[in-house]
Amino acid sequence: MSGPLSGLRVLDITSVIMGPYATAQLGDLGADVIKVEPPDGDIARRLGPSRSTGMSAITLHLGRNKRSAVLDRERTEDRERLADLIAGCDVIITNLRPGSRRRLGLDWEEVHRANPGAILCTAQAFASDSTKGEDPAYDDVIQAASGMSDLYRRASGTLQFSPSVLADKICGLVMVNSVLAALHSRTVTGEGQWVDVPMADTMLAFNLVEHLAGKSFDPPIGGIGWSRTLAAQRGPHRAADDWICVMPYTDKNWADFFRAVGRPQLADDPRFASSAARHEHNTLLQTELAELIAQRTVAQWLEVCRRLGIAAEPVLDLDQIEQHPYYVERQALIDARHPTEGDYKIIRFPVDFSATPVTEYRPAPRIGPHLAEVDWREDELMSPYSHPTRTAAGRDS
Repeated sequence: MSGPLSGLRVLDITSVIMGPYATAQLGDLGADVIKVEPPDGDIARRLGPSRSTGMSAITLHLGRNKRSAVLDRERTEDRERLADLIAGCDVIITNLRPGSRRRLGLDWEEVHRANPGAILCTAQAFASDSTKGEDPAYDDVIQAASGMSDLYRRASGTLQFSPSVLADKICGLVMVNSVLAALHSRTVTGEGQWVDVPMADTMLAFNLVEHLAGKSFDPPIGGIGWSRTLAAQRGPHRAADDWICVMPYTDKNWADFFRAVGRPQLADDPRFASSAARHEHNTLLQTELAELIAQRTVAQWLEVCRRLGIAAEPVLDLDQIEQHPYYVERQALIDARHPTEGDYKIIRFPVDFSATPVTEYRPAPRIGPHLAEVDWREDELMSPYSHPTRTAAGRDS
């Protein structure tokens, strides 16, 4: 594989979205990702549209750049094979809960004993060592438990979930960041470590960056919530012909904008003259903005905003990705042919690396074709950080 993580070996014992999203990122970056699946495959293989059994659209995207090996945790032989894989990989990532991990030899003490250089990344609803460590949860549950749904209520008056699996994907990215940090530490110490990513904690921290607000101080100088983002009127606005987001941001942006649209008095209005004032009066500001935006077409607004250096973009209809000039230029979707599923679209990895570009996108495999490839041959399997006295067969030498 190409990419900056070429040579890194990752054992992927995850399912659904969060864990597979994290390991897919590592695979895109060049890591050799070995995905261990049960005999009936990851449940995500059966979620959403598919042309054939076990090859859903989600699987095409989150299973790429991975090798699939089927192991049945009920079989002694397969548990021994899993132990050998643990001993030979740089990173082990799982979203199994603590009890299931212990039964499979995936608890930290066992992993560290078998492979002192390994990074074990565990991710589940709540912290592994907490009283809620065994509680199950999925994206919607975590959005509720972390206050994300409450933020929707504060903004719109209705408790909601995001239309994207936001908690799964944010936590997946935090898993990647944390694994890379642990790998950096290993280059200094030679020792692996356990990284535990509790979803509820991660999403609460994500939500509170701006929304702890006045309660950041002791005693508090205000309540929870940032008024700028919680204004019910905040959102794209309807121009004369279509929808657009026009976003003056600095004091100069707003003054220039008001003067350009023939409302210079608003530039001097104390409610809109500073960032703090605009945040406090954001509901009124958004109402004024909506009335102004409706008076011109999207093209006219783009011309005005480009001239004034104000951020503005039309709302993207996701059906139009392949006609959008910027996303066409960036090859956001790449035409490809899957060996069993036919023609399909690859979602391009969005980050550019000058020295180690991401150029390979190996198609997602069907369930379990790579068992022989990862059948624990020492010269191919063992990480340089693996336990020096452990052989590829898992026996003490």
